[in-house]
Amino acid sequence: SQTHREMASGLSSPVGFKNGTDGNIDMAVNAIKSTLRPHHFLGITKDGRSAIFHTRGNRYGHVVLRGGLRPNYDHANVAYCEALLKGAGLPLSIVIDCSHGNSEKDPGRQPEVLQDGVHQILAGNKSIVGFMLESHLHAGRQSIPADLRALDPEVSVTDACLDWESTEKALRQACDQLKGVLRRRWGRCRRRKSPGQP
Repeated sequence: SQTHREMASGLSSPVGFKNGTDGNIDMAVNAIKSTLRPHHFLGITKDGRSAIFHTRGNRYGHVVLRGGLRPNYDHANVAYCEALLKGAGLPLSIVIDCSHGNSEKDPGRQPEVLQDGVHQILAGNKSIVGFMLESHLHAGRQSIPADLRALDPEVSVTDACLDWESTEKALRQACDQLKGVLRRRWGRCRRRKSPGQP
């Protein structure tokens, strides 16, 4: 929404914009373009007073590919997203959501989605900057019962999640596979210190 775009333009942290639930990536690209610019909007201060907020824009917006009517984490969809970002003059920064439409709401498929992204990076992709997994202590989900004492605090009440052990295994495997690539990426981005600089 425009309200969230305005708020995001004033944050000093990266903000991800997911593609639409139908798979439309244009809306996420447009949100990044909007967030990149300064905004002025009415808001409430910490003291509860009305105020006009002025933002400088946020340079750290990125697309989150979350799937839609079909998964969109594969090479072809990532390349399409890159083309849209390039056409809009935006940085090629893409996060792959391994859950939601990309796992077709099967939490057990999240490691498979993660591995596809890892292989894209190993094959030379530089636009994938992160992954999202939905994880909790135990696998699955639960409905909220009338008697809240029946809730299991170790099981999700929203989307079905991957259990902790499977999450750890998937992330450690990805880390081991990408260690060299990410070290080279990070090394190129690291600013060299000048002599005498702390």
